[in-house]
Amino acid sequence: MRNIAVIGAGQMGTGIAQTVAQHGMPVMLSDIDLAHAEAGKANIEKAVTKLVGRGKIEAEAAEALLTKITPVAGYAPMAEADLIIEAATEREEIKNAIFENAGKVLADGAIMASNTSSIPITRMANHSPDPQRFIGLHFFNPVPVMGLIEVIPGLATAKETTDRVTAFAEGLGKQVVLSQDEPGFVVNRILLPMINEAVFVLGQSTAGIEDIDKGCRLGLNHPMGPLQLADFVGLDTCLDIINVLYKTTRDSKYRPAPLLVKYVEAGWLGQKTGRGFYDYSGEAPVPTR
Repeated sequence: MRNIAVIGAGQMGTGIAQTVAQHGMPVMLSDIDLAHAEAGKANIEKAVTKLVGRGKIEAEAAEALLTKITPVAGYAPMAEADLIIEAATEREEIKNAIFENAGKVLADGAIMASNTSSIPITRMANHSPDPQRFIGLHFFNPVPVMGLIEVIPGLATAKETTDRVTAFAEGLGKQVVLSQDEPGFVVNRILLPMINEAVFVLGQSTAGIEDIDKGCRLGLNHPMGPLQLADFVGLDTCLDIINVLYKTTRDSKYRPAPLLVKYVEAGWLGQKTGRGFYDYSGEAPVPTR
């Protein structure tokens, strides 16, 4: 894989682009227009500048990293990509439209991958030009820090595609978990029901926000409580994923907690909006219930 394209210049897309560039590969960063793509690269520059200030990376290495990231508009430049990674919002209709458009320029032998955290790969592969060259490649946030990538082949994914993408992921210095194409894959199949259940516990007044998080940090030896983690992930993203699990399996154990729905409806989405289960407007987070 010599040329990588990332579609989506949000938090996940920029994290993927930064990580790819840091490992010496040129990467095209795309979004709905060039301005958004350039803003994504500007955010990467800010993050890398902070790393230089902390002594985590040399200034020369940071400069070399940034030169490997090229903001682009439209899909035409991706005709040169060996791997196109979709990292858009977790909405299937948006992703499918991206696959259909990017598929028009996908080079012979190139691979198309989705960074989806829950949506079935086999279903989305029908919107790509060649399901044999379509695969799930699930990075974790923050991408430059987290050491895991889930690789998820669909029913039609060729073994060669799986092998190439696994080698690519390991080339980024990541550990790989190979998952079958089941809703939520491995990590989110386990994590999101836990977060959802924590919201049920809160909504039923079994315990408060701080005690729920403290109980999981100390009782389960987790570095972060489930409600704090939900704020970090984004409550809208959590709701999207749990809805995928519920609608795909029709299993009532995945039904979204009403309080989670209410917070999303209120626009309290977590750290990115300044308020979720915690209020982040002050020096320290304060529970909102």
